[in-house]
Amino acid sequence: MYRASSEFLSRYVESGRVVNLTKALILLVLLAGSTTCYSHGGVSIQDDVCIIKIGRYKAHFTGYLPQERATQEFCEDIPAVSESVFVLDFMNDELRSLDVDFRIIRDVNNLGVNATVSDLGGKEAIRQATVYYSDPKIHANGVFTTRYRFNNGGGYIGIVNATNPLSGKTHQAIFPFSVGQPDYVRYFVYYGLLFGFCGLAVFLSGRNRFFAFEK
Repeated sequence: MYRASSEFLSRYVESGRVVNLTKALILLVLLAGSTTCYSHGGVSIQDDVCIIKIGRYKAHFTGYLPQERATQEFCEDIPAVSESVFVLDFMNDELRSLDVDFRIIRDVNNLGVNATVSDLGGKEAIRQATVYYSDPKIHANGVFTTRYRFNNGGGYIGIVNATNPLSGKTHQAIFPFSVGQPDYVRYFVYYGLLFGFCGLAVFLSGRNRFFAFEK
């Protein structure tokens, strides 16, 4: 069985299929590295769309840098210190009848992606760390939009509250994010995959065959 597998692999290499396959995989890694949506905290990625969970409700979450990156979208982390636009597109009709407020606080305790409500230190600590607050408002059209100009990079935490004006019950989302900071882990994984596929190509097809120009 091993001999048969080796002979098949040899024919596969000679036919140039491994070279083409590996080049295709490298192309996929390059394309994957160009994406900008990564997630943590209260925001996740589902079917290439950023989703924020506000209690039992969900909304599409999108961030923009209109002065820096035009219409390019971001999921949580903001790559530049600039004016940022945050958009919530409600996925549940119930959210249209709730008072929604949005707050940005400094991550003064460096909680990072593991931040929870109990870590924030209570209402007074949140108030003192607040850099931006949008008052509660009902968005009957199902879209919440706000903007804030960051003057300093670093770690921040976003807080979204959706409150029922009749019962007073509040649904909350907490999502840590960074501003103006490179994601070194993302680059490490990306380049690790890239060099891994290059090594696979050289190993399977032979260095001279891989780097030779096709006639």
